[in-house]
Amino acid sequence: MANRPARPAIEGVVTRVEQLTPHMVRVVVGGDALAGFPAGEFTDHYIKVFFPQDGVAYPEPFDMGLIRESLPREQWPVTRTYTVRKWLPEVQELWVDFVVHGDSGIAGPWAANAKPGDKMRFLGPGGAYRPEPDADWHLLAGDESALPAIAASLEGAPEGAKIRAFIEIDGPDEEQKLETLADAEITWLHRGTRPVGELLCDAVRGYEFPAGRVLAFVHGEANAVRDLRRHLRRERGLTMDQLSISGYWRRGMNEDGWQSSKRDFNEQTEREQETPAPV
Repeated sequence: MANRPARPAIEGVVTRVEQLTPHMVRVVVGGDALAGFPAGEFTDHYIKVFFPQDGVAYPEPFDMGLIRESLPREQWPVTRTYTVRKWLPEVQELWVDFVVHGDSGIAGPWAANAKPGDKMRFLGPGGAYRPEPDADWHLLAGDESALPAIAASLEGAPEGAKIRAFIEIDGPDEEQKLETLADAEITWLHRGTRPVGELLCDAVRGYEFPAGRVLAFVHGEANAVRDLRRHLRRERGLTMDQLSISGYWRRGMNEDGWQSSKRDFNEQTEREQETPAPV
C-alpha cells in the first residue's frame, strides 16, 4: 500500500544571512509561503528542514510523501531539525541559527554558503516548552545546539521571572548578547579542549539550588543530558513534569543515526534512572 502523502513543505526564501559568532550563522527566511506560520506558543519551537540531494529532480509541490513514493531512498532529501530562534509574524520573518564547523555536516555548510534568494523547505513547527509563570525559578542548561532555544526562552520569559542559565560553548568568541525582561543570571561555560557537556554537568551539579519549585529546560549532547537527567531526578528530586529534557544530538553520530537510535537510548535511560539509587 502506498504511503499517505505528507503535506507539502513550506518553501521559504532566504532574505539575509548573519555571522553571529565564528561558529554560529543566522539564516533569515521570508516569503508569502510563511503567511500564517503557527509559531509563538512555545519557546522551543522547531522545524524539520529538507536539504535536497544534488542532481535530483523533486516533484512540485515539494512533498515528502510523494518523494518517498516516487524516488529511491538514496535520493530522498536529508532532514535536519532546527530551533526557531525567532518568528516575527508582522513581517513574516523566521530566524534559524546554525552551528557551523567548517565543511563538516550538511546543514552547517549550507547555512554558511546561503545567500538571499535561496530556498529553504521545511515543515513545522513543533514544540512543547515555555517558561511558565507559576514556577518559583527556572533552570536553563545546554550547549550551543540548545542556545537558540535558551535565547528564545529568555526573551519569552515573564518579566521578573527568576532564571539561572548555564550555556556551554567553545570559548569566549562564541558568546552572544541575550535579551530578557526576566531576573536572569547567565553563565557562559568555555569548554576549550574538554569533552562536550562535561563542564555543563559540573556547573549544574555544583550549583546550590534556590528554594522553591523549579522548572528545568535541559538539552544538548545526549550523553551529557542523560547524566544531568540522572542528577536532577535522583539527587535533586525533580519529577518529570518539572523537566523538559532531551538530547538534541549525540557524539559520534549524525542526525540520521541519532534519530534512528534515540528511542532505544531514551528507553534505556528511563529504565536506568527509574531504578532506585544505591544506598
